[in-house]
Amino acid sequence: MYRNILVPLDGSDTARLGLHEAIGLAKSQGSRIRLVFVINELPLIAGDVSGATFTQLLEQTRDYGATMLHEAQAAVRAAGVSVDTKILEAPNGPAGEPIVREAADWPADLIVCGTHGRRGIRRIVMGSDAEYIVRLSAVPVLLVRARGG
Repeated sequence: MYRNILVPLDGSDTARLGLHEAIGLAKSQGSRIRLVFVINELPLIAGDVSGATFTQLLEQTRDYGATMLHEAQAAVRAAGVSVDTKILEAPNGPAGEPIVREAADWPADLIVCGTHGRRGIRRIVMGSDAEYIVRLSAVPVLLVRARGG
């Protein structure tokens, strides 16, 4: 039985599919859900941005994450599932790192996350947070792929 289900969100359609799957699981098992959003500074510093611009981009990312988590939290509550939210930081590494750490610290019994299902060179170039989570998580991980993907 999965008592605690961790659901990383990033605003993508695949993350929303993962959220819907997690809600269904939580309802059937009487579980609670923790929604997380990762603020990853690496993409923000990859460009040529000044300190003021970086700070502004970071704040916009934080606001976006808070808004998205609030909306997702309302959807989970409307389904009758207990839910909380948390913003995580990944200042120097992959977004999967704080997700795996949060799963251990909370403690989660399951991580449910959407995946784009990239292969080949696209996966190498763009990376895969889902792959990172699967490789390093001490708890089971349910990957939800986009339909037709």
